[in-house]
Amino acid sequence: MIKAFRTVLILSLFLSGCAYQLGAASRTIPGGYKQISVPVFKNKTPEPGLEVGFTNALIHEFQRSRVARVVDNSLSEVAVIGQIENVQYLPGAKRVSGDSSAAYLPRGTVIASEYRILLTVTVKVVRQADGTELWAGSFSGERTYAAPQVTLAGVNSVDPLYNLSARRQNIDLMANDLMLEAHDRITENF
Repeated sequence: MIKAFRTVLILSLFLSGCAYQLGAASRTIPGGYKQISVPVFKNKTPEPGLEVGFTNALIHEFQRSRVARVVDNSLSEVAVIGQIENVQYLPGAKRVSGDSSAAYLPRGTVIASEYRILLTVTVKVVRQADGTELWAGSFSGERTYAAPQVTLAGVNSVDPLYNLSARRQNIDLMANDLMLEAHDRITENF
């Protein structure tokens, strides 16, 4: 009898009209639109080529989630417009003062041991029919990567391509993370 009462009580709690639901809530674009376009991001930084990674990452998130179909700009109901506002590269310096790990470097040499990348991106959702802004948000990210190191006597310079490659790889990872966050914030239901 007590077992049956517990079962009925638990079942009634699940079926009651409370705000809690089992499973994931459905997501939509503000206004319930189903066809969007994602034009190439605008890049306000002096670093060329960053816009491609961010645009592709956001398109990928919408295609993966199937919240809305990504179509050509002329066929879309709303446009998701992004802009890369700022990118900074901050070196983390390490002073070498004759310790054994830097035996081949002059005493007092200062080398960068790591770099921090700071990025700021804005995204907004605009209705195509009248240009009304339906949603806007700003996203910031930070990532650190190791700088190329000079350690052997025969190696007295570092490959600048390593630094460029490491920057781009880390920016692409940041683009994926930030555009996942942008997608989730755009499509969350309040």
